[in-house]
Amino acid sequence: MPTERNQQWYLQKAAKYDLLAQYFKYIDAAQHIAYYHKHLHCLNQAFRMMRTNNPVPSAEGHQGEQTGVRIFHGSPDAGPIDIYINGKRILKDFLYKEESGYAALPAGSHQIDIYPAGSMVSTLLSRKINAAADKVYTIAAAGNSANLKLVLLEDQPEVPAGETKVRFVHLSHDAPAVDIAVKNRDVVFHNIAFRQASKYMALTPITVDLEARVTGTLNAVLSIPRMQFKADQAYTILAVGSVAKEPELETIIIAD
Repeated sequence: MPTERNQQWYLQKAAKYDLLAQYFKYIDAAQHIAYYHKHLHCLNQAFRMMRTNNPVPSAEGHQGEQTGVRIFHGSPDAGPIDIYINGKRILKDFLYKEESGYAALPAGSHQIDIYPAGSMVSTLLSRKINAAADKVYTIAAAGNSANLKLVLLEDQPEVPAGETKVRFVHLSHDAPAVDIAVKNRDVVFHNIAFRQASKYMALTPITVDLEARVTGTLNAVLSIPRMQFKADQAYTILAVGSVAKEPELETIIIAD
């Protein structure tokens, strides 16, 4: 059918543009951004056709208005998981510390259900989210499997030309609230507790050593060395893992 061929064409183009965007990421910022926007455009077109032929139902979606979401698995003991949106599985065997790409959805209310991979007997988490039109979000699963939490983060990938920006997100359920500081120097993000995120901080492109300190002290609980923030890119630093158990506390950096 023509619609199916068009859908496949957009998916192939999206994959091609994503490869080109990744290739130019640290070579040519302008090319990286241009190909990334082409990737998003083709991906959105493909998802629009998917919804027309096999729609993901929306509890309270607004027809014609779009939002974008990606998923991050930050639960250290949940194991592989399957994720459903409005009853439709969108991720299978999704692993700890893995991030998905962005997917387009109708703006509005959506039901998120998380199950152990391969099982629909009992959810690890079931919750509704509300996603606004023309916004993009990261949905993070955080905490241990017995008390899994969902953290909804509004992403702001736009960056003034030649600049960079970064935020910090606390996803370790047994770690104390922390200050994020330049190593042996000043605090840049104050008092971030579990399931909280800092605001974005604008920076000139830089490579810097950071550390997480117990809030209000000089007691560093986690070293975050050689953080490289490139021009024309926004970043999210996520603290995951456990203070008391394995896997140990660490940071993951993802591009917004």
